[in-house]
Amino acid sequence: MAQIVAVFAASHTPVMLNFPELISTEERDQIRLAFRELGASLRAARPDCLVIISDDHLHNFFLNNFPAFCIGASDRYPTPVEHWLKAEKRELRGDTELSSYLLCSALQSGFDPAFSMDLILDHGTLTPLELAGIGNEVRVVPILVNCVQPPLPSMQRALQWGRFLGEALHSYPAAQRIAVLATGGLSHDVGTPRMGFVNEHFDREFLRLLGEGDDADLISFANEQVDSAGNGAEEIRTWLMAHGTAGAARFEPLYYRAVAKWYAGIGIGQWHLSP
Repeated sequence: MAQIVAVFAASHTPVMLNFPELISTEERDQIRLAFRELGASLRAARPDCLVIISDDHLHNFFLNNFPAFCIGASDRYPTPVEHWLKAEKRELRGDTELSSYLLCSALQSGFDPAFSMDLILDHGTLTPLELAGIGNEVRVVPILVNCVQPPLPSMQRALQWGRFLGEALHSYPAAQRIAVLATGGLSHDVGTPRMGFVNEHFDREFLRLLGEGDDADLISFANEQVDSAGNGAEEIRTWLMAHGTAGAARFEPLYYRAVAKWYAGIGIGQWHLSP
C-alpha cells in the first residue's frame, strides 16, 4: 500500500521569479532560504510521486469550459505555459497509474472531477518547485481547483476533497511514497485597485486556525473573511485540500512574511504526519 510521507503548502506568485529585485536583498534571501528548506524537507521524505494541488490561471481553461476540479492524467507536463515567466522551459514527469486511480476513486466516492491528458502547467505549479529546487526530481500528479472564475467550489468542498484525497492515497495499492504540496495564496489582489495590498491579519489568522484543529471555525473564517484578503486569496482552497489530506495531523506554519512589493502574503506550512 502507498504511504503519504509529507504534506506541505506554499504560496506562489510569478513576481518571485520575474521581479525578485523589487524587495530588499535580506527579504529575498530569507524567502529563498525558506523555499530551499521546503525542498530539502520534501527531498528528505523520499517521495516517489508528488501530488501538487494548484489552480489554473485561465491558461488551460476558460469560460467555454472551466471545471471546478481537474486531475492531470498525462505522463508529461510541459511548463510554464506563460512565455513571459523567467523560468526554464521543462517537462515534469507524470504518473499515469496514480492519476487514473485517483480519477476512478473520485468517481466511485461521489466526486466528479474533470481530467486532462493535455495540461500545460503555469506559474502556480512551477514557481514553488523552482524555488524549492525539486522540479526534476520526482513524478507529479497535478490536481487543479478553480480559484479564479466564479462560481467557485465552496471552502467546505475543498476540505472534503482533501479528505477524499487522503483516503484514496492511503488505499493506493502500489508501494509508493507520496508527498503532497498545495500551492496558492495567501492574501493578494490581482488586476484591481487594491493590487499590492496584503492583509497580514487574515493570513496569520488563517495559518493559526489551520493549527487549531477546529475545522468548523476554519471554514467559517475562510467563508466570511476571504473577500477582505483579495481575489487571489481564493487560492486558500488549495491549503484546505492539503489540510483535509493530512487528516488529524498537526499543522505548523514554517514561514510567513507580508510582501507588498511582491503583491502577496508569502507563507509556507507543514502538516506533521504520524509515522
